[in-house]
Amino acid sequence: MDFGGYILYFILLLIIPIWAQFKLKRTYKKYSKVRSTSGHTGAQVARIILDANNLQDVKIVESRGMLSDHYNPLTKVVALSSHNYHEASVAGTAVAAHEVGHAIQDAEDYSFLRLRHRLVPIVNISSNMSWVFIMIGFFSAWSGALLIGIILLAAGVVFQLVTLPVEFNASSRAMDQLLSHNIIRNEEERHAKKVLSAAAMTYVAATAVAVLELARLILIYTSMNRS
Repeated sequence: MDFGGYILYFILLLIIPIWAQFKLKRTYKKYSKVRSTSGHTGAQVARIILDANNLQDVKIVESRGMLSDHYNPLTKVVALSSHNYHEASVAGTAVAAHEVGHAIQDAEDYSFLRLRHRLVPIVNISSNMSWVFIMIGFFSAWSGALLIGIILLAAGVVFQLVTLPVEFNASSRAMDQLLSHNIIRNEEERHAKKVLSAAAMTYVAATAVAVLELARLILIYTSMNRS
């Protein structure tokens, strides 16, 4: 790859995640201002769906930071950012249902969620160590070190790939729950799908970047061995 190709490549690596984050924030901001017809706050929506699925043991708490919403399978806690927790908006309804979707996955022992959870400690170590070996490989022209770095980095790519079905499945479950319990109506269904789709795109973008970088390093390793 020539110098111009490298510049274009790194521009793409920057643009893809920035575009995804921009799309998410713009979509979320738009629909966080649209009040849900049910009048339920995100916390209330989460509680309705959890109780309907016999998940009374799962707690709902408020978390700090914008879009800090998440589900913790270790503590059985759905954490919702302040706006989503307290306000009755279409965006908050969609996000709350999505996080509860993860709680339902956990209760049903959804295979990809379980696999992702098991990969976390491996990825925490490999992601920190991979670039050490990659840099050693680059500066010393030692292909063996580069190969170790690539293998460690590949663990992170696998984690990203496993995350995709987890997130898409949680969104699908969220829509099913929102509709079956009459929490959203009419146009809200389309709006909620837009919020969930924008959120999903951030994971797609992260995966695309990870795969591209891994592919680039593999090509460099191949070139080093040929020379």
